[in-house]
This record gives sequence, structure tokens and C-alpha cells, in this order.
Amino acid sequence: MTENSLEKHVLNLVCSVFDAYSAVLFQPDETGDACRLVAWFSLGDKIALDVPILPGKGLVGWIIRNRQPILYPHFDQRQSSLGYYLDGEEASIKAFMGCPVPAGGALCVDSKRQYSFTDKDHKILQLFAELVSRQKNAGGREEGTTDIPRYFAELGIIQDLRFRYNRWPQFLQNYLHAVTEAAGFEYGAFASVETPQETYCVECESKPLLLTGGQPLVLPMGSGIVGWIFRNEQPVITEGAQGSPTSMIFGRLPEPLPEFQAVVCMPVMVNKTARGVLCLAHRGEKNIDEGMRSFVRQAVDHLALFLENLYLKNRLRAVLPKARIHSEGAHAYDPDRAPVTPETVKNK
Repeated sequence: MTENSLEKHVLNLVCSVFDAYSAVLFQPDETGDACRLVAWFSLGDKIALDVPILPGKGLVGWIIRNRQPILYPHFDQRQSSLGYYLDGEEASIKAFMGCPVPAGGALCVDSKRQYSFTDKDHKILQLFAELVSRQKNAGGREEGTTDIPRYFAELGIIQDLRFRYNRWPQFLQNYLHAVTEAAGFEYGAFASVETPQETYCVECESKPLLLTGGQPLVLPMGSGIVGWIFRNEQPVITEGAQGSPTSMIFGRLPEPLPEFQAVVCMPVMVNKTARGVLCLAHRGEKNIDEGMRSFVRQAVDHLALFLENLYLKNRLRAVLPKARIHSEGAHAYDPDRAPVTPETVKNK
């Protein structure tokens, strides 16, 4: 391994995206009986470089043997061990997550802060592992691997948007710009359900083509690719081809869009229902490799998470004014003194 290897650069990005203390990549050695450290990045200097990890030994060995991911937001050294630190450095680790690499081995990160990692972070780490595996199988020559660092650096930026922008319009506009530019598409849009099973609306665009005066464009639910996705809750991805028909993203419009051929349209699932669709479009054909697809899927997950949080906040705003808040400790409930309501009379 060289210091400027792709693996080293990716692990640097892993630490940056997750604000981690260390990131380590283990892959099988020549014998195939153990895994060894092939790349690492750490804020400290106590990584054990030459220690083999046997299948089943410690958390890393468990991942390698069982080919299953692990997430420990609160890492307890008394019950398990990592095995890749020197001089007691492991005692300061408070959180850990790792996942198997499809080509063999494990990719792991840790932190000195408890509860540093979430389920969403774990999904992103698995994508890193998949991309590292493809790069290894292709001998570092896979087309599009040069975009991998950019995709995942951009995921870190998208993740930060949820904390920088509390209001939906500002978040959505910045989100669309970030995703469209990172994926290299000419146009991006977000559509949301207007009236369930009847209409949807184009709510925001990366650049204004349809929306004027800040007003959303309302369309029938059966209109275009987006309408199909709302009904079927499945993505639509087409790379386009020379002379192929134009992709009708929103169906027939009074003011038609440019002749987009390559499109990526993904449903945004909230409470297990498609509540939105992210659309990316490009004139002419475009190579949409697995790295780009993985990036867009994770970007959509971040968008869904923001919408879920927004939904919960709105629910709380609606419920709290009706709630009775006790500020002086717990109160015993006495059914004989409870106020009489139509519901209690009905139950009696």
C-alpha cells in the first residue's frame, strides 16, 4: 500500500464524513487464513500495523467470519475488543461500527465519543465497503472510481444540510443543487404528493424551467415518469442512447422541458409510502454507474430522514397545545376524579 493509494484517500474521507477517530480496512492475506491491515487513517498514531486478525477474533474477526455488519453506539471494552490498537489506546474508544467487504475483509470506524454513529451512517459505511471491493476486483481501473471520493465527500455536505437549514424550502433548494451538481446532471427537481391518488406537484427545481413566481406546478397523478413512480413506488433509471425518445419526466406540459434522455428518478419513502420523487435529468446519454446509483440512493435516504423529522415536529406542534403538562413531578391518576367526557361515558 502506498500513502497516496485510493484506499488511503477513501479512509481519509470516511473519517471526515463520520467525524471518526480512526478508519481501518482489513483484507485477506496471501494464505487466506487471516486478514491484515491494508489501509488506515487515524487522528492518533497507535494503530497496530502488523497484527493479523483471525476470523472470529474480536469484533473485526466476528465481522469477517459471519460477514455481518456491527454497530455499537456505546462500545463496552469489557465485553469485546477491536484488536487494531497499541498501548491501551483501545480503552478510549466509545463507539464502533464495521461491515464486511464483499471481496473479503472488513471496513471499520471508531470514535472517542459515545453515540457518534447512527443506522444511516452504517448504511453509508456499507456503500464505502462495496465501492472499495469493486475497485479491488477491477485492479483499480474501474471506470468511474475517480468519482467515488467526490460522491462521498458530497454525502457529508448533504448530511450537514439537515443541521444548517431548519426550514424546508431552504434545505430543499440547497439539497437539489448539491445532489444535481455532484451527480453531474443538468437538471434536478423534487415532486411531492398534493392530493393522495389524485395529484402531485413539482415543488422545487435546481434551475427554474417550470416554476414561476415561486408557485408549485400541480399535475395529475398519472402524468409522466413521476406519476408512475408515485403509483408503483419503484425507481426509474435510464442512461439514454443516441436517437432514443425523450424521457417524459412529468408527462406532456404546456411549456415542454428540454429533450432530456438520461434520467434518475427515485421515490422518497416516508412512513413506508412514496411521499416524494427526486428527479435528475440530462440531455443526451449518460453513464450511470453503480457508484452514482449508490450515491443517489443515499442522498434520497437523507432527504427522507429530513421529511420524517419534519413530520414529527409538525405532529408535536399539533399535539402539545392540547397536552396537560405537569411541572411538579409525577401525578397519580384517580379515575373517580377524572373529568367526564363523552368517551368515558361511552366506555361505561
